[in-house]
Amino acid sequence: MTETHATLPPDTPVFPPGRYGRRRTPGRRRPVLTVLLAVAVVVALTAVSFRLYRQYGDPAYDAQVLTYGEITDTQVVVDFRVTLPDGASAVCLLRARDHAGAEVAREEVPVTVGAGQRQVTVRHRLATTAKPFIGEVVRCRPAA
Repeated sequence: MTETHATLPPDTPVFPPGRYGRRRTPGRRRPVLTVLLAVAVVVALTAVSFRLYRQYGDPAYDAQVLTYGEITDTQVVVDFRVTLPDGASAVCLLRARDHAGAEVAREEVPVTVGAGQRQVTVRHRLATTAKPFIGEVVRCRPAA
């Protein structure tokens, strides 16, 4: 009687014939598909990163709230300073919140600096739907 498992590598398990069904051979690998998927993921992540950087991360468009005062039941006046590239324009998003943190006003304010300037101070009256507690600049982005 000859042993059939004598030609198999020593670490291969041997099962009784017909008891556990047919053994499957390993599937064919598709390295081209894997590389194409990896490239597509990298391109998509790069595009999303670039868009988010342009929208939120440009350090040349920086805003600081100097004061928020003249708070009444229907408005808040926000004084803020914006740093822009020389002669550039921006759109700044302002908002007011009440004591509970709910947003009671939101408005986009255009800001422009003159030639040779990098900073401009702006005073804006923000009309609110309820009594505000704070006025703030959410972000500034380049004007389209």
